[in-house]
Amino acid sequence: MSSLTVQAAVFVGAQQPLVVRELTIDSTPGPGEVLVKMAASGVCHSDLHALDGDWDTPAPLVLGHEGAGVIVALGADVTELAVGDHVILSWTPSCQKCEYCVSGNPVLCQLANETAYQHVFFDGKTRLSDETSPVKSFLAVGSFGDHAMVPASAAIKIRKDAPLAQAALVGCAVTTGIGAVTNTAKVEPGSTVLVVGCGGVGLNVVQGARLAGAKQIIVADVSDEKLELGRTFGATHTINSRSADLVETVRALTNGRGVDYAFEAIGLPFTIEACYEAARRGGTAVVVGQVADGVKISIDPFVMSDQEKKLIGSNYGSSRQSIDFPKIIDLYMEGRIDLDSMVTDRIRLDQVNDAFAEMRQGRGIRSVIEYDLSPDYPAF
Repeated sequence: MSSLTVQAAVFVGAQQPLVVRELTIDSTPGPGEVLVKMAASGVCHSDLHALDGDWDTPAPLVLGHEGAGVIVALGADVTELAVGDHVILSWTPSCQKCEYCVSGNPVLCQLANETAYQHVFFDGKTRLSDETSPVKSFLAVGSFGDHAMVPASAAIKIRKDAPLAQAALVGCAVTTGIGAVTNTAKVEPGSTVLVVGCGGVGLNVVQGARLAGAKQIIVADVSDEKLELGRTFGATHTINSRSADLVETVRALTNGRGVDYAFEAIGLPFTIEACYEAARRGGTAVVVGQVADGVKISIDPFVMSDQEKKLIGSNYGSSRQSIDFPKIIDLYMEGRIDLDSMVTDRIRLDQVNDAFAEMRQGRGIRSVIEYDLSPDYPAF
């Protein structure tokens, strides 16, 4: 097999900067796989969890899991995709055979849990290598490289007139946020909603609540700038929880009742607990944010039973990616959701460490790495 050189940002260890280096990959995909020339990759807080050592992440590994690009090669048995297709990458490739996949819950795929979540492919192997050793791909995606080999089920075809920088964000933040509302919680029209955290995911929870017809969308953050972004994306009320008590203010805004649905989109124990407390009797708190390894929360089980409160989790917005990705792109192209404002910085691959520094300081919404699609590839 012939090999291809991949320019990638490699994770070499916790609390160390990513290193941009050349790796190699077979240019011919294996059975059931596709090779994607990347157009764009969002820089997501989940990548920061790995980089900062919040999660036990192996090295060397190409980070990045929120990407979009163009298929340039197909493996055997791939029949529903073609060279030239524009695709968004999914960080939960589905085996399409286990009980979770066949029951319509591909984000819980058993095989993906055993392989992709360990940053390897379905056969337990990697596809990238450097001069001395294999290099893993984060969640079997590795979108911080200018090419990515992925299982065909992780390459979701979308319309070709959608801009790929914006489409990349559908691969994680947008689907996670909107899906938490529409798929996981199934928010009804006229509901009251609290969203804690106005980052990339939280702002898309806001967009999801607006799409669902919520009558009151309260956002909480410690940054006035982020709160204003919340209003831009559809919030009706804001709370700076650095200067105001979150739960008391929510109750004041809801006539002492609490909200029907509270979404935690940060991944901190005290904000998860606050969301649960801010939910009304019979209400639902949804954990959307990703926490560091080992984090625990404290919930009063008597309150849970006595008030029939629900605390539920949402992974990837409970999405069926092959259905939800194209649907979300259509909503964007029809002007019903805003993806343009989410892209606050367009950067080169060698600026990725600067993007993480900005993220640590709470600046912007999404930095998007843009790759050059033009040389030696057909016009699509």
